[in-house]
Amino acid sequence: MTRPILYSFRRCPYAMRARLALDYAGIELELREVVLKNKPDHLRLISPKATVPVLQLSEHWLLDQSLDIMLWALSRHDPQRWWPPQPQEQVQALARIQYNDGRFKHWLDRYKYADRFPEYSAHHYRQQGEQWLRQLEHLLSRGPWLGGQRPDLSDMALMPFVRQFAHVDPDWFAQAPYPCLRRWLERLKASAAFARIMAKYPPYQPGAAAIVWPIKAITT
Repeated sequence: MTRPILYSFRRCPYAMRARLALDYAGIELELREVVLKNKPDHLRLISPKATVPVLQLSEHWLLDQSLDIMLWALSRHDPQRWWPPQPQEQVQALARIQYNDGRFKHWLDRYKYADRFPEYSAHHYRQQGEQWLRQLEHLLSRGPWLGGQRPDLSDMALMPFVRQFAHVDPDWFAQAPYPCLRRWLERLKASAAFARIMAKYPPYQPGAAAIVWPIKAITT
């Protein structure tokens, strides 16, 4: 392998945060955009669960968890110290990610796909998810980023999921009592980095020319 291979799906929040960290660290790689209904045989071969993102670093080394990919990228290059220098800050950042990926993701899925979970209404599921939004609003009322005055790993790891929650009902989110959270989300969505990681690429086809990321984006 001449460079790492990233199997990704543009709209997957886990893949988004992996791409944010890889872009930030300046990692050159081959991007393979996956069609979820027709996953490449090679992806299934190297990662039996075949969920994105998967970062293949060598023939015998791959990372198939988004947080592991983020931490690996920061271990290579972390110019703004997204990985906090103090152990207590590291624990706090990881705790935020753990809650997001666990309890908040549980309610997010039910809110977004309420028709699949008819036990309760979408409104009920939104209220459960709002418990986390209120905690984030409190953190952001004390500083522009979740950890204080500068962005850290948790800002980038949480952003795609908060974005997904906000997009379920944009009109509601626009007037909900979370002004600090809205500013935080809009700042990240408006960044050049987010524009780069959300560029469109053609689906991977075996034998096609490799896409060296983040070059050759489709702009239409």
